[in-house]
This record gives sequence, structure tokens and C-alpha cells, in this order.
Amino acid sequence: MALSLSLHEFQPRSQLVLPQTTVTQPSFAVIDAHNHLGAPFGGGWDKQPLSPLLELLDEARVEVYVDLDGGWGEDILQQHLDHFKQGAPERFVLFGGVDWSAWPDHGNRFGEWAADRLRAQVNRGAQGLKIWKPFGLSVRDQHGKLVAIDDQRLDALWATAGELTVPVLAHVADPVAFFLPLDATNERWEELHAHPDWHFPSPPFPAFADIMSQFENLVTRHRATTFIGAHVGCYAENLAWVARLLDKCSNFYVDISARIGELGRQPYTARRFFLNYADRILFGIDAGPSLPSYRTYYRFLETDDEYFNYGPGSIPDQGRWQIYGLFLPDEVLQKVYRLNARRVLNLD
Repeated sequence: MALSLSLHEFQPRSQLVLPQTTVTQPSFAVIDAHNHLGAPFGGGWDKQPLSPLLELLDEARVEVYVDLDGGWGEDILQQHLDHFKQGAPERFVLFGGVDWSAWPDHGNRFGEWAADRLRAQVNRGAQGLKIWKPFGLSVRDQHGKLVAIDDQRLDALWATAGELTVPVLAHVADPVAFFLPLDATNERWEELHAHPDWHFPSPPFPAFADIMSQFENLVTRHRATTFIGAHVGCYAENLAWVARLLDKCSNFYVDISARIGELGRQPYTARRFFLNYADRILFGIDAGPSLPSYRTYYRFLETDDEYFNYGPGSIPDQGRWQIYGLFLPDEVLQKVYRLNARRVLNLD
């Protein structure tokens, strides 16, 4: 008998005898409100024929797919609009973005410049604004100073999104463990060793608590603007915190993309969260147009299956645990799958 074993060699097989439900299609058609179609996150579908993608979405019963890869470059946005929106206008929604690298060129007027660019993107067909995680982690102003998420120089940008009635989908922080020391207590040890560029210890990066406090300030200050907190408000480990912000700000919504690993290991708390905030939660997977991923999400939301793998590999890549289904009622599923997104994305 070996006295030691490398972690990567440890791949236990559960001996539990449990129901295993296969959900090939959801109970209701879905709107995938957080996903990608370009490279590297979406599989490069912007360079491929449209018909196979539509067939896959039909099989998964995805009626509308939100592509967050429009970015800020007009060429990329137009390419995605031409390829997806013109090819199947009712099936795709595209979000634009912010070119943070232009801040030194515009100084303290950057917010107004970004607001003008957002207007131009919406005029061309963008239906939302995606904020990526460099904002708050590495975006710097003309003086080389880190820009806080609640920096008032950006007020014009957020106000313009509200004026145009386009939602702002904000990914401002990764899992809490990504900000902690990479030692034996870090539950994402394997994942961070596989992706060391995802580790944001403080210092030199801002503390997770500071980022979330700034995000709360931003959402609170701009109540006329709809904010979608990506990945369960960027704090799926603390649903009480997310619930408090939802209670405080009626302009705040969350999506569940890439976080069923967190939600599914706290099934009682997560189910209560879904029941209490059924009108404020959007479906999304953030895994590209992946049929296996869609079906795992459907299983998680619709069944009471216990202790199952939430990832594609034998060992889940986000952490060494299994998840439990939430067995949500139809009235909640319909809202989460499509009705909330139709309202937030102005599709009605």
C-alpha cells in the first residue's frame, strides 16, 4: 500500500447508488444571456458557417443566444453583426464593450468618450455593454493609477447605458479563492496551478472585498441603469451578500453562468435564493455553444439528482466537489430560462 499519492493521481470513484437523470432539453425554451461566439471563449463560430450552430442551438432548445464578443473594435462588432445578426436576427443578441487602453488619450474625459462610443455601438446594432474583469484589476488612467470600479469619471458611460435602456453585464471579480494565497488551504489550488494567470493576490491586486464594495457603490449610484452581475453577481460563494444587493437595488440582476459548481454545493441555500429572487436571475452557461454543458445546467436546475459532476472531466476543473440538483418549480424555471432575459434585454 502506497504511503503517499500525488493529488493529480487521486481520482476517487463514488460508490453511491443514486438516480442519474438525463435532461436532453429544458422544460422551457431558454435564452442564454451570458456566452461567447468568438475566439477563444466561444469556439470561433464567427469564422464558421451559421447553419451547424443554429442546429446545435435548436437541439439544446436555445431560442436566443447572447454573444458578448462584440468588443469595442468596430470591425469586430460589425463582423459579428454581419455574421450572426444578419444571418438569424431573432436568434442572437450582441453586446459591445469599452476600449480601456484609450484612457491615456482622453484623460479625465474618458467617460464621455466611452459614452459616445457606446452610442455608436448601439446605433450599429449592439444591445448591451459587456464589462470584462480587467476593469477593477488592471485598468489605469492617464497617470498610471488603477481605476476604481466606482470612479465618478465614468458616470457618463453608465448614465448613457441607462438612457439607451441597454443592460450592463459586469464581470468585475473572479472566485474568492483566486484572490487568496496559493497555499494548501486554497480550494482552487489545482485550477490556479493550471491557470496561474487567474491568480490575483493582494497585493499587488486590489482585495476582493474592495472590488465588491466598489461594485455595490456603482450599482447603487446608477439606479436608472440595469446592471447584470455576471457569475451570480461575482460572489456565488456568498449568496447573502448578493441577496442584500438585490434587495437594495431593483436595477440589479445576476446570471448563473459558470457558477453551478458553487451553487450546486450549497443546494438548500441556492434553492431558497432562486425561489426568493426568481424575477432577477438570468440563465447562461459561459461555455460556448456546448450541448453537454447545456444539459448539465438543465439537470442542475430541473432535477433532484444528488452528488454529480458539474464539469466535463472526471475531476471537475473548478474544485474537487460534486453538486446537487435544485429541482426548481416550473414557474421559477420559466422566469430564469427566458422571461427575465426577455425583459432585461428588451426583447418583448
